[in-house]
Amino acid sequence: MKNKAILFITFLSLIATVGFAQEKQPAGGKKADKQYDKYAYIDATKTYERVAAKGYKSAEMFMKLGNAYYFNAELDKANKWYDELFAMGTDVDPEYYYRYAQTLKSVKNYTKADQMMAKFAEKSGDDVRAKLYKSKQDYMDEIKANSGRYKIEDAGINTKYSDYGSAFFGNKVVFASSRDTGNFSQKKHKWNNQYFLNLYSAENTPEGALAAPVKFAKNVNSRFHEDTPVFTKDGKTMYFTRNNFNNGKKGKDANRTTLLKIYKATLLEGDKWSDATELPFNSNNHSVAHPTLSADEKTLYFASDMEGTRGQSDLWKVSINGDTFGTPENLGPTINTEGKETFPTMTDENELYFATDGHPGLGGLDIFMAKLKEDGTFAAPINVGEPANSPKDDFAYLIDTKTRKGFLSSNRDGGLGFDDIYKFLETRKLVCEQTLSGIVTDLETGEVLANTKVTLFDDKFNKLKEVMSDDKGFYDMGTVECGKPYYVRAEKELYETKEQKITISKTTGKTDLPIQLEKKVKPVTVGDDLAKAFGIKIIYFDLDKWNIRPDAALELEKILDVMKQYPNMKIDVRSHTDCRASHKYNEKLSDRRAKSTVAWLVANGVNADRLTGKGYGETRLVNKCADGVQCTEEEHQANRRSEFIITAL
Repeated sequence: MKNKAILFITFLSLIATVGFAQEKQPAGGKKADKQYDKYAYIDATKTYERVAAKGYKSAEMFMKLGNAYYFNAELDKANKWYDELFAMGTDVDPEYYYRYAQTLKSVKNYTKADQMMAKFAEKSGDDVRAKLYKSKQDYMDEIKANSGRYKIEDAGINTKYSDYGSAFFGNKVVFASSRDTGNFSQKKHKWNNQYFLNLYSAENTPEGALAAPVKFAKNVNSRFHEDTPVFTKDGKTMYFTRNNFNNGKKGKDANRTTLLKIYKATLLEGDKWSDATELPFNSNNHSVAHPTLSADEKTLYFASDMEGTRGQSDLWKVSINGDTFGTPENLGPTINTEGKETFPTMTDENELYFATDGHPGLGGLDIFMAKLKEDGTFAAPINVGEPANSPKDDFAYLIDTKTRKGFLSSNRDGGLGFDDIYKFLETRKLVCEQTLSGIVTDLETGEVLANTKVTLFDDKFNKLKEVMSDDKGFYDMGTVECGKPYYVRAEKELYETKEQKITISKTTGKTDLPIQLEKKVKPVTVGDDLAKAFGIKIIYFDLDKWNIRPDAALELEKILDVMKQYPNMKIDVRSHTDCRASHKYNEKLSDRRAKSTVAWLVANGVNADRLTGKGYGETRLVNKCADGVQCTEEEHQANRRSEFIITAL
């Protein structure tokens, strides 16, 4: 961004200066320093550049030239002078390694940028940006994976001035602009000869284009900067950023600098708004800007350099209690770094989008998203990728979560002005989202089972969630992580507890996990197959063998136990094969296996007169898989079965 009325005017005073054994002061240097200290950057830059063009070299001069462009967001131009600074081999503050890395990214020299970041990490100690770089050295792979999800184009409302920072207001988009609208009393900013920012609105047409912008809320716009509004859902309350200007008077800090504050206005009638009132946590001594509301409108998020800020600007939150506000809370090191975190936007899906130069990105401010978790903390921020991000400043992300259409602001190459607004369509969500649900039924009857307790565990069996199935047997675990394994346990009185492992898909969607429960007490009668009561599909034998294997013995123990409980029960053991091999071979083999099964039961205490057994080979297939029919292995398996038919009770 070039018109830095947005966060933060005062950060220009935070430019680091380092003491050097100075070389001869070049002619014109003192005059340039004076202009630099007054923030008259454009003139100072030209003076320094003319001095440098004469062949003079000074580490301090190169720092100031680099800083002038760096803090005016012209990173490619800053890169030239940081190149000169580092070519001198002079020891500099670690922050300059970080700035140099950022400018190298702006010219897409990512290899050298990573080298500078490695040196920054080595020299800067506990700086969060250094830790993030060390932990995310594959950040370009992550960015690449997240890229290609947007169709992006000029929003159609840009000028040669600065246009940025949009908000939805009914069918309108409200944004900030420094365009000249013919007001001769309108002041220009001394840094760049641009008009001060005001709020404008443009209607969203049915065709998806924005109509010609008009000034918005004229009684709210002052002769200084206004930008980044946010509106309550009913459209009756607006929070916005303005210079410290109240009742016709400018407020200043100890350095006589006019900072930024958040103001609140209420819609009265038509398009007229009440006089703006500042929020209670504003101060003359720090900036507060860029408000956004939580989905329930009970929390206001914003950017500030107030006491407790770890970097140039941090993201904060404050509770809204009717007409009063709580105490601001810093969002913490997961979000904030020693760099700039600014322009927050909270969606109705509890996703916080914000701009930062502190997290690893493509250069300048990059747009990131952090998911608000159920415990009130934020997940690690994720870079939204190209083309939403570029090597320049990208910020002020706004999205309609229903249509996946939105706007962002950028000073990227190819724009019309200092900052421009771009419209986009998100074609694929950034984060894979999966929900897990299903229906619980009776295994035998298919009847839905209401009031079944269903519990979700992670892969280490830590309990995550517990729900009860509704009157239709439906259970819903809500959102789960993509690509992750889980265990789902279902419990109901009179039924066997069942636990299933499920691995969630790596793509966005819904995971359906039906659960079938078996009754602990299973009524049987003459003609029923006892094998079905225990889920015994087949008594397995080795190839061409008919002796009882240990795994087969385990299944037969179940039959044995039931027959001992019911001494009058009689069983007909039936063994079946699939159609492969000859009829004669299959019949003889299955018959030997049936008789071997009977023999095992007799040997283990069942009277022989309670048992009969016969092999049926392939004569009683349960599906189409006869000779000459193409079938899957699973279809053939259905025909290879053992039956224990009750003939008497």
